[in-house]
Amino acid sequence: MKFLHTADWHLGRWFHGASLLDDQHHVLQQLVELAAEEQVDAVVVAGDIYDRAVPPAEAVALLGDTLEQLIVKHGIAVILIAGNHDSAERIGFSGRILERQRLFVRGGLDHFAPVVLGGNGQEVAFHPLPYVEPAFARGLAGGEAVSDHASAMAHVLGRVRASFEPGRRNVLVGHAFVAGGSESESERPLSVGGSGAVPADTFAGFDYVALGHLHRPQQADAAGRVRYSGSLLKYSFQEAGHDKSVSVVRVGTDGRCEVAEHRLSARRDVRVIRGTLQQLLDGRDANGPREDYLSAHLADPGPVFDPMGRLREAYPNLMEIRFARHEAAAGNGTAPAARDHRRLDPAELFKGFWRDMQGEELADAQLQAFQSCAQPVIRAQQDGEGA
Repeated sequence: MKFLHTADWHLGRWFHGASLLDDQHHVLQQLVELAAEEQVDAVVVAGDIYDRAVPPAEAVALLGDTLEQLIVKHGIAVILIAGNHDSAERIGFSGRILERQRLFVRGGLDHFAPVVLGGNGQEVAFHPLPYVEPAFARGLAGGEAVSDHASAMAHVLGRVRASFEPGRRNVLVGHAFVAGGSESESERPLSVGGSGAVPADTFAGFDYVALGHLHRPQQADAAGRVRYSGSLLKYSFQEAGHDKSVSVVRVGTDGRCEVAEHRLSARRDVRVIRGTLQQLLDGRDANGPREDYLSAHLADPGPVFDPMGRLREAYPNLMEIRFARHEAAAGNGTAPAARDHRRLDPAELFKGFWRDMQGEELADAQLQAFQSCAQPVIRAQQDGEGA
């Protein structure tokens, strides 16, 4: 048995104001081709199919086209679950009808029957388990003691294990945050005001656990059987150093799983470029593909004029600019706490502006020069208000 493990497509996502649908279509075509070339028995999508509960029509169309290619054109079964970004009801709609076409979708915690593929004594039972919200797990029989994500997952997996049969290999398809996993800023937290983490040993008894939620490909246990495939694309500049991939998993007759990661080629990479404004302008042809999605970290010691406008002439998909002097000030604690600017006198406002622009404190002589220029203007404004 061989299957492809992927997750966190986030179809319909926007990146710093740019739609990623064309980028997502680009890599999904590669995913379909890989699944066909590898002759996998199934494609497993471990949640966060869409980026939000009510996806745009174009994202729904892209999903439909991808599923049609996998199932109708290539005859590959697809097992798909809802993640924390998805609407359980929308993902699970018509699930039992779609199973006749070998599209197995699970949105809510109302159906725990496994999807059994293979034969001749080499059956593999896939257990699709959509994102487990503690409140919903508590509503299941015997769930009165559920209090957090860990206890919710443990309770639901007890029901899943009840369907184990001798001789079958068991693969769990889930969406969760396993304690110790490497996070990134583009993932939506699973819990507010508490821990959303689940211990890795909660998944004991499964031959392989195909997870979604964390966007970096990684194994979540020492044995390497609890794994994240990672997201389809880089969805934040914090992920610029990630190697995005999908996993092709071969389940042996002895239950051992061999995992091969296959990198997908993005239409545009997500990268960080560094240097002074002039260095980046002069080095436009040496800084990699100029059409990539870029974050520019400027090393200029002082203020620069219109850096975004000037750099976008060289790098059309520049998405953000950061200044090294600001990050240095934040790192050494000299950046001031946010205050209501209406309650500050002009000198304090200018000192804050200077600190932000220069990354250093305003000298006394510079402050006196500012006050000598500003005081006549302030007095004239006050005289006008008094009249």
